[in-house]
Amino acid sequence: MENWDITQAEDYYGFKRWGGGHFSVDAEGFVQVHPAGDARTIRVHDIVQEAIGKGIKPPLTIRIQDLLRTRVIELNQLFIAAIKGEAYQGRYRGVFPIKVNQLREVVEEIRDAGKEFNFGLECGSKPELMIALSMHKDPESLIICNGYKDDEFVQLALFGRRLGKEVYLVVEQLSEIQHIIEMSQQMNVKPLIGVRIKLSTAGEGKWASSSGEDAKFGLTSPEIIEVTRRLREAGMEDSLRLVHFHIGSQVPNILTIKKAVIEATRFYCELKKMGFPMGLLDIGGGLGIDYDGSKSNFESSMNYTMQEYTRDVVFNIKAVCERADVPTPDIISESGRAIVAPHSILVTEVIDRISKVTVGPESFVSEDAKKRHDVLRDMDSIVENKYKSGRLERYHDAVQKRDEAHNLFNLGYLNLRDRAEVDALYWSICDDLRREGIDASYNPEELESLPAMLADQYVCNFSVFQSLIDHWACDQLFPAAPLQRLKEAPSVNATLVDITCDSEGKVAKFVDIEDVRHSLRVHQLNADPYYIGFFMVGAYQDIMGDLHNLFGRVNEVHVFLEEDEEDGYYIEDHIKGFTVRDVLKLTQHESSELTRNLKRQIDRATREDRVRPREGVRMLEIYSEILNNHTYLKV
Repeated sequence: MENWDITQAEDYYGFKRWGGGHFSVDAEGFVQVHPAGDARTIRVHDIVQEAIGKGIKPPLTIRIQDLLRTRVIELNQLFIAAIKGEAYQGRYRGVFPIKVNQLREVVEEIRDAGKEFNFGLECGSKPELMIALSMHKDPESLIICNGYKDDEFVQLALFGRRLGKEVYLVVEQLSEIQHIIEMSQQMNVKPLIGVRIKLSTAGEGKWASSSGEDAKFGLTSPEIIEVTRRLREAGMEDSLRLVHFHIGSQVPNILTIKKAVIEATRFYCELKKMGFPMGLLDIGGGLGIDYDGSKSNFESSMNYTMQEYTRDVVFNIKAVCERADVPTPDIISESGRAIVAPHSILVTEVIDRISKVTVGPESFVSEDAKKRHDVLRDMDSIVENKYKSGRLERYHDAVQKRDEAHNLFNLGYLNLRDRAEVDALYWSICDDLRREGIDASYNPEELESLPAMLADQYVCNFSVFQSLIDHWACDQLFPAAPLQRLKEAPSVNATLVDITCDSEGKVAKFVDIEDVRHSLRVHQLNADPYYIGFFMVGAYQDIMGDLHNLFGRVNEVHVFLEEDEEDGYYIEDHIKGFTVRDVLKLTQHESSELTRNLKRQIDRATREDRVRPREGVRMLEIYSEILNNHTYLKV
């Protein structure tokens, strides 16, 4: 840390590794984003300051809309280049899965960015299909309907067909095909149908269970044959056009994707040979995000690039089709995470610091050394290392003496002051051993845990359960870094804890190039606000967050590049987070009733002379004001 500079900051926090060319540190030590992947930059700290000036305070979600557009264009252009490079006789027809981020401005931006590529939409529920039908404006783009389907779902999709939209109903369960056939006959609409294959190829990573033979969705080979039989009986053979599969979200290993593509293409070829018109192969989602920048097959990474992904998909589909003498299909992908994850940053302010060594042994001055307890004398010897013990032996001795002190205290043979001094000495010894281990060529396994054990807790004004739900629920790693002061060497090892009343409301696992870090280097707090950014949070976190402790949605701003300025930007829109009134209503507490109940209690207290009338009025005013305030801490 002695020679700390901006280059080291970028390396330690990983901006160059996981940032994909979109994040860096400027000369003054501020994090900046490159929305278009070029020289134009926006300082994230400036966005925060401008938002605060508009009354939009952290915790805050920042959406970099141009970065969203960049990802859509990049995915489409890479598929087009791969198709051209392989002389592939088919085209790419991508769709965005709305479930990954249903926010209107996100879907609109993706739709507009994909307009020149006829980029479509995928939906997995009736509400999502209603969004798709309303927002879909390009007759050359697709709407893919996945998920469980009742008659209303099918009816909505067939409305889309009536309106001239290319809407595909993907059969996920055998029971669905009869609903589709009957509803199509009743409405006299020819449906477009796909079948989702339950592959024998299993996925990898955190969401591997969504694929393979035990997957929740998809048809087995006998069920596929049954679907084809029912379609023939209904005279609807020409409706079957699409084969779909899904190998799981965030697939880290390209070999898994290759195997799945090959197996699914074989199904496609066989259905084509059986006389069905076919024409489209939907490879589903799975395209990963390199959250930790390791470029490995670790579950929070990916051992391939987006370019390699597109090339492998195109090459393998073509190879299988050529061997089977079947024309190549148009390719559909449902890449959601890869498109939306990078564009969103969660910003929180550090509001407090919790340390294990806030009170050192120097605070305890013994008035009479002769009366000093034996266990304290033993701890003094370990501190001074009178016996020239090794680091591990000193640690074992300190643990033993602290345990002994705790037992003596519990039995009534040690007073509180002496126990406190033993604890202070113990943590002081551990801190000394930690510092000695920084430059050591070898650290015993027991001592390797000291940095994490001694790490401070930086209290951040946000809720993990609301804004980083995947970190809590499935240990998903998200890059985290201070937004400013990166020219300074960070001198504090810390974990990040939220403001919920839950011990699991914390972030104690951080991205690293080789392994998972259990603490993050941050700066000493001073009088200025200190902001931490969580990056790559644009996929799923907005919708899946919960209301633990009734902390609702955070404030949000949408940022665009200013075309006429080199590094200009503007906040195009903002969305206020939930107020106390909002979250209470979601839990069936009407604010008017709550206010009336409190007023009755204040009136009673006033009559009993426990509260003065003016004081009672002010209490009710403050209560009403807080109902309209943000749910997070007011700092």
